[in-house]
Amino acid sequence: MLEYETSGELKTKCIDLLNLSPSTDVNALVEEIQKAEPVITASRSDQVKFLLRRLQDKLRQHSNHQFYLFKVLRAHILPLTNVALNKSGSCFITGSYDRTCKLWDTASGEELHTLEGHRNVVYAIAFNNPYGDKIATASFDKTCKLWSVDTGKCYHTFRGHTAEIVCLSFNPQSTLVATGSMDTTAKLWDIQNGEEVLTLTGHSAEIISLSFNTSGDRIITGSFDHTVAVWEAETGRKVYTLVGHCAEISSASFNWDCSLILTGSMDKTCMLWDAANGKYVATLTGHDDEILDSCFDYTGKLIATASADGTARVFSAATRKCIARLEGHEGEISKISFNPQGNRLLTGSADKTARIWDAQTGQCLQVLEGHTDEIFSCAFNYKGNIIITGSKDNTCRIWR
Repeated sequence: MLEYETSGELKTKCIDLLNLSPSTDVNALVEEIQKAEPVITASRSDQVKFLLRRLQDKLRQHSNHQFYLFKVLRAHILPLTNVALNKSGSCFITGSYDRTCKLWDTASGEELHTLEGHRNVVYAIAFNNPYGDKIATASFDKTCKLWSVDTGKCYHTFRGHTAEIVCLSFNPQSTLVATGSMDTTAKLWDIQNGEEVLTLTGHSAEIISLSFNTSGDRIITGSFDHTVAVWEAETGRKVYTLVGHCAEISSASFNWDCSLILTGSMDKTCMLWDAANGKYVATLTGHDDEILDSCFDYTGKLIATASADGTARVFSAATRKCIARLEGHEGEISKISFNPQGNRLLTGSADKTARIWDAQTGQCLQVLEGHTDEIFSCAFNYKGNIIITGSKDNTCRIWR
């Protein structure tokens, strides 16, 4: 983000650095930027080069990091459903079948708060990143609750769904929470006053995946009715429906610049769609069983898929070709995610292990062993140097 002054007025301008890598020639890149951005004068070019080299150092960090087990937390008296980190990685949350959500300090492994009040399984949990001062929990008790990270107090209980809530998401501005339910609807809730803002109706089966785009003006919902819908966040108007999968949807997301949509399905395929008009782009094939999770890397150049066949794959978003196969797990892979640098992948499996992989080659770099039952959830922190794993064995583990 550039800040500059024109006739006394402060202005800002965005520069796209999604192609920056540790091997990029910084001098050549700055010349290119200067051609497109006259506000970067020759006197400022050294400053820009310095900033770009610092960004490159960040991209190099943690690329060869070997993780070790830091703490085992006997987190809950029943299995965990989900784990989530705040943006800085200073704390994380765990949801459980024991009807609670717990907030933990990552550095010490100490429990900070137990969020109690739900009357059934706490299934979906999230921080309002990047702010990280609020937590949302969604439950099989048909409610969603909003909590203070500082005090552990409940601000609001959102009531209105008529069946279990299984997914939730904050908008990027942290003014709304969206919830998706087995009652076939999604609802938007106002964080300030706790009121329902909108109900998104149109699916004919449960909504199991839901997220906002980067700017927060669109919402994507994936359903067991085999379709994905995109909605206007402000009006609740359905923009388009993506029809093409022939089984339940397991995941649906926008890439970072909101040009593409990725959908994963129990029909063993992922599909790519043009986010501007909802038109079908391509089908990613190769798995022998259901797709359980899928994601873009942070630049939107790579796509990762995880399957019940025990393998994961990496595809190029541009060519739609498979560039790596991740083989080694001995059970289905239910979770997959890139580290923020985009060069590593983390998978969690029913074989009780999580694994770290080279995203370009598909080579397994490390096996995180020790859980005594299925791993349901796993996540990198924003720096990519801490991993949290959550398991059916009632524990979560911090790796660093």
